[in-house]
Amino acid sequence: MKYPENIEHLALLKPDFLGFIFYEKSKRFVGDDLLIKDLHIDKNTQKVGVFVNASHEYILENIKKHDLDLVQLHGDETPDFCAYLFKQNIKISKAFQVDEDFDFKILDVYKDVCSYFLFDTKTKHYGGSGRKFDWDILSDYDNEKPFFLSGGIDIDDAQNIKQLKGLNIFAIDINSKFEIEPGLKDVGKIGVFMEELRLNHNEISVI
Repeated sequence: MKYPENIEHLALLKPDFLGFIFYEKSKRFVGDDLLIKDLHIDKNTQKVGVFVNASHEYILENIKKHDLDLVQLHGDETPDFCAYLFKQNIKISKAFQVDEDFDFKILDVYKDVCSYFLFDTKTKHYGGSGRKFDWDILSDYDNEKPFFLSGGIDIDDAQNIKQLKGLNIFAIDINSKFEIEPGLKDVGKIGVFMEELRLNHNEISVI
């Protein structure tokens, strides 16, 4: 998200997370003028900074500037890179692009230096594609670390998500399917999705 009025409007729904992209090549890049910590956002809504192959200095600078609660690393960050931040008590969600050939064993070296994982659809580029991956792939995951489910999720997916059993899903990451334009969210549609998802399933968060 990048438009103050839209952010504060959506914040009234009290989502568990609000995401902000700090990647200049993204159409959703927050820019240099927005000061997130000055916006009216409920204290229980965590502010997530999304970074792609950024330096430690850039990440730490923006955590402080915007009072971020969680960092999502969406690039090629190594376990050592994550460890540097994790040792400073920074909560990290490390994103991985998955397809039918994804080897979940590569996650083992990240388990001790990340708070969560995020599973997204594999593409040639960093960031979202607006497409879902085959969720059956997740049956190969050992569920040791809670994860964010991402990738082309739309309002009609709420019921299917609620049917997923035996998976350590911590949160549902929604984006392009709930946008009017890049960075501008359809608050009404998100509200319906949140209500449907949380009906008899309160343990799943929405970002």
